[in-house]
Amino acid sequence: MKKKDSPVRPEAIKEDSHDTALRPRLLKEFVGQKTMKDNLSVFISAAKERSDSLDHLFLIGPAGLGKTTMAQVVANELETGFIQTTAPALEKPKDLVGFLTNLKKGDVFFIDEIHSLKPAIEELLYIAMEDYGIDWVVGQGPMARTIRIAIKPFTLVGATTKAGVVSSPLISRFGITCRFSFYEQEDLEAIVRRSAGLLNVKIDKDAASLLARSSRGTPRVVNQLLKRMRDFAQYAGEPGITLPVVKDGLSRLEIDELGLEKQDREILKIIIERYKGGPVGAETLAISIGESVETLEDYYEPFLIQAGLIQRTPRGRTVTNFAYGHLGLKPVNNEKTLFENE
Repeated sequence: MKKKDSPVRPEAIKEDSHDTALRPRLLKEFVGQKTMKDNLSVFISAAKERSDSLDHLFLIGPAGLGKTTMAQVVANELETGFIQTTAPALEKPKDLVGFLTNLKKGDVFFIDEIHSLKPAIEELLYIAMEDYGIDWVVGQGPMARTIRIAIKPFTLVGATTKAGVVSSPLISRFGITCRFSFYEQEDLEAIVRRSAGLLNVKIDKDAASLLARSSRGTPRVVNQLLKRMRDFAQYAGEPGITLPVVKDGLSRLEIDELGLEKQDREILKIIIERYKGGPVGAETLAISIGESVETLEDYYEPFLIQAGLIQRTPRGRTVTNFAYGHLGLKPVNNEKTLFENE
């Protein structure tokens, strides 16, 4: 049950030229997240009218919901450069300095997985975000001195799936915070139709609807599923993606109508069969399914909770009656009597 087994795991999907081509370039092309888009449109327009850089932007949400795409859209709307990196790639302070000193006025500097920044780099970033400068130590011992390196005004866009572990000092330096939510059915259908058009693939309305329902509320997943359905349709000699093609394709990929993969269903079954429906702790559950706690909490749980299949309680994870019904199982009465507890 490793990451490579999943055909649609959002954080495991690498970009290719087709993924890039499917990404919207402007806010008007970005489907979903309406309130966020409306607010950003105001902030961007105001910044451009003042000939000022946009306030630093903090993007929060599960993998695959469009954080990187939104960062690129913001750069396109501002008509500025876009420089991208990830926090794990910034190993030493000089790595960050290299990026910052090459920024032009108004550029968008995007750091993905910003929760992984090392403390020394994070502290250096504070000054750059507030004062557009860097205090750099030159020399050693008695000869050491600090010089200030000026940086052109820029917009930092930080993205994270783990807002809870980002330090308060760093969060406080972002002027704009945007929280991504899972996408609604109609938005995902619109994304499917748009992507199918860009891929020059015909897709029936019912087929698009089923794909949207099976995509875990995630645009990246629905686009990946669309391309897999295109492969199945081509292999079957079909002129387009039909409902039977999608049903057969999802069955082959072991994805059900809720978007649950085999691993998702295994998690629910383990909680039910081994732990009588819960509660069970995250570490114990992660060991039971052969995954890390991080993978359980970052990939599986957000959608399972959003879909109403599991709940987090102070004592651990429990499955809901809806989960029993989805799996065709009878709920277990896990309540103990007073004498059983003694």
